[in-house]
Parts: sequence; C-alpha cells; structure tokens
Amino acid sequence: MRIFDPHVHMSSRTTQDYTRMRDAGVRALVEPAFWLGQPRTSVGSFADYFDSLLGFEPFRASQFGIRHHCALALNPKEANDPRCTGVLDVLPRYLVRDGVVAVGEIGYDSMTPAEDEAFAAQLDLAVRHELPVLVHTPHRDKAAGTRRTLDAIRASGVAPERVLIDHLNEVTVDLVADSGCWMGFSIYPETKMSETRMVDVLRRHGTARMLVNSAADWGHSDPLTTRSTGDAMLAAGLTDDQVDEVLWRNPTAFYGQSGRLDLDGAGHAADRPAPAYANNSLLRGER
Repeated sequence: MRIFDPHVHMSSRTTQDYTRMRDAGVRALVEPAFWLGQPRTSVGSFADYFDSLLGFEPFRASQFGIRHHCALALNPKEANDPRCTGVLDVLPRYLVRDGVVAVGEIGYDSMTPAEDEAFAAQLDLAVRHELPVLVHTPHRDKAAGTRRTLDAIRASGVAPERVLIDHLNEVTVDLVADSGCWMGFSIYPETKMSETRMVDVLRRHGTARMLVNSAADWGHSDPLTTRSTGDAMLAAGLTDDQVDEVLWRNPTAFYGQSGRLDLDGAGHAADRPAPAYANNSLLRGER
C-alpha cells in the first residue's frame, strides 16, 4: 500500500513517527503551515517557520525515504491578530519556492471580518502564483463555515478543481460534493473523523476527488491513520485500486497541479530501507 498524506504537521512529530510512517507505506506528504499552539508575535517568527518547512523538515523526511512538500499561508486563527497580518506581504517571496505545492491552510476559524480579508487575499495570491489551495473549514459551526467557504471561493475566481476543502465530515461533504472542489477528510482520534465513518462516506459518495489525511499535530493524533483507513477500506470490501486512488493518486493529481510535485520513484520504494537516524550527524546536532 503506497500512501501520500496530503495534510500532516510533521514539525510536531518525532523521528520515530517518520520511521513508523515509512514502515506503514507513507512515501510522500504535504505539510501545511498552521497555528503552533502558542501565538506568534511577529512576522519574523513566520519567516523562520516557513524556512524550516522549506529546509530542515524536507531534509529530515528524506532520511526516512519520504518526500516532503509544503503549503504556506497565514492560517485562519492568526489572521485575527494584527501583529501577524504583515505575513501577507512576505508570503509572495515564499510562494515561488520549488517545495511549495499549494497556498494553505487558509479559510475560517471563527468566521470574522479579518478572516474574510485574509482568505480573499490569499485566494488572490493562489491565482497569481498558479497554485492550488488547501482550505481549512472551522471546527465550530462547520456547516455554516463550509457554506461561507464555498461562497468565498466562487467570488474569488479560483477554479474549483484547484481547491481542496479539508476537515469535512458527514454533515458537510454533501455541500462540497457538487462544487467541483476536492474533498479532504482528517482521520483524527476523538475530534474529527474515524476510519469506520470514512469508509461509510466513501461507500455513499465514491472515491473520486476524495483525499484522506492524518492532520497529525501537537494534539491527540496519529500519523498512521491514513494506513488504518486503507486497511479499513479493504476490510469493508473496497478494492486495492480504490485504496490506491484515495491514498495516492488523488493527492498526486491535486498537488500535481502546482507543477512542483517531486515524486520520482517515491511510489515504488517500498522495499528500499530508510537510512538510520542515529547515523546522521546533522540530525544529531553535530557540526
């Protein structure tokens, strides 16, 4: 089983997680920029974070045979902090970098006017930089937030096939299914979707334009929920081809629209051992 996790926050994970992911079949991933838990107080802190997503984190992933790409943005939560709005001014110089395959996560958290402005501005940046868009739907008032998201996308002029609307569930998938946008589901213990619920959604809606991610971050999460969802699909009678479509071909097709996806050999490397973390002097902090 080959796996491309289209939304996972590896900056919050350990090297042991990379090893487990590699062993489970993960060969590629996209790490979107997100809120780190502690409020950032300056544009400079975002610049340092973006640099890490374009530098150290891809290097760290490569030690385990995993291709790392990123999506960059001012996230919805911090769009409400005036100290952070200057990120929109520096973002264009990062969106031209080879490792950036989308603008994201953008969208709504509390559905404020400030979030409206940041969302619209970054949708415009995506159009100008010819990049796909990864959209975060809010954890509260999810149906209303998803409707507001779709309205903003229609107003922006972004082609729906270049938009992935994430954190969907049984309530919101119907709102997005007919929009032409791609549909993302976070398999995340306790607070989002479970593997069983995801299988039920796939049975009802099919596998076209469907992506499954772990969204693993600082919270109670698991970067192997992509694999467990694939296993649940097979156990429920879905085919190997359907599993491959959801876990590999769909994320490849979506992010491939950036023209920057580098998966050379990644989907056929199941038998190649990853280099040992303990043998890498840079990762140990040696100079």
